[in-house]
Amino acid sequence: MEQNNNNNAVVTTPLSAGRGAGGEAVFVYCEIEGTQVQEVSQELLTKGRKLANQLNVELHAVVAGTGIKDKVEEQILPYGVDKLFVFDGEGLFPYTSAPHTDILVNLFKEEQPQICLMGATVIGRDLGPRVSSSLFSGLTADCTELEIGPYEDKKNNKVYENLLYQIRPAFGGNIVATIVNPDNRPQMATVRSGVMQKAVYEGECKKEVVYPEVSKYVSPEAYVVKVLTHEVQEAQHNLKGSPIVVAGGYGVGSKEGFDQLFQLAKVLHGEVGGSRAAVDAGWIDHDRQIGQTGVTVHPKVYIACGISGQIQHIAGMQDSGIIISVNNDPDAPINKIADYVIVGTVEEVVPKLIKYYKQNSK
Repeated sequence: MEQNNNNNAVVTTPLSAGRGAGGEAVFVYCEIEGTQVQEVSQELLTKGRKLANQLNVELHAVVAGTGIKDKVEEQILPYGVDKLFVFDGEGLFPYTSAPHTDILVNLFKEEQPQICLMGATVIGRDLGPRVSSSLFSGLTADCTELEIGPYEDKKNNKVYENLLYQIRPAFGGNIVATIVNPDNRPQMATVRSGVMQKAVYEGECKKEVVYPEVSKYVSPEAYVVKVLTHEVQEAQHNLKGSPIVVAGGYGVGSKEGFDQLFQLAKVLHGEVGGSRAAVDAGWIDHDRQIGQTGVTVHPKVYIACGISGQIQHIAGMQDSGIIISVNNDPDAPINKIADYVIVGTVEEVVPKLIKYYKQNSK
């Protein structure tokens, strides 16, 4: 590991007996619920298209499910996909580990991709390690940024061009690690939902669709595990998609203090989130946690109340349009990235925000 004075680290994955650098395309594994492509996959397709353009290669996508033919293509192709592999067969939905692992491992042996991206979801966290260990490729989990760049291996006096920089906080968020995989392919990374932003691709791409025969990729033994029941619970809030987020940290002081934040959010037609410290204190539910180990948000307005601004939290909200900090510490780290800083306690400031907003809004 090499570390510089800016708290950035470059980490190289250990070399293994895997095959050397090869392959061309950037691959994205697309998750589905029934016939609905998940938003995190569309976000990764958008990022994958940008990476593919930088590398001057194609963007390929793979999706597997039951009864999905002619139902998922138009949810994937508009994001700049050159080639889409649709595996449609019985036993591929609901998701189980073995069939999807077989599909990706055998497909990647044929296609030799240089990059594979997955969502850092329950499925991605199960599937990614299985595929990477089967291919001896390595995997970086929970990346907050993905970039393309060179890497110099000073020990072996080698320079690598166009590697995937897999960037994520490490060691409790005290440093930002840039992880590279010089010699083994594919370079694999998982990314949390909301970290990247999805956008329909305006440029030209091939939009080719192929329907491989599932039995050529999946062994009969892979279907030994069957899902007897499959239930999906609807989200209780729209924190990730809300244009206004009111977030509270340990400085809010109590669960009752968060009641004031919910009042402010109601007035502003926004949602309430919290830092890990507030969640650990039991003041707000875990599904509302914002940051590296929670949700990533991109609101137009982010009001941070009593939040110090640790790097893990900032990773989940730094791309907000306008950041307003309410903090009794004028030197709090979050104030450095805030557009507006209100110095004062949450108990003093939030009731006034509610009062004056009501007075001045129609």
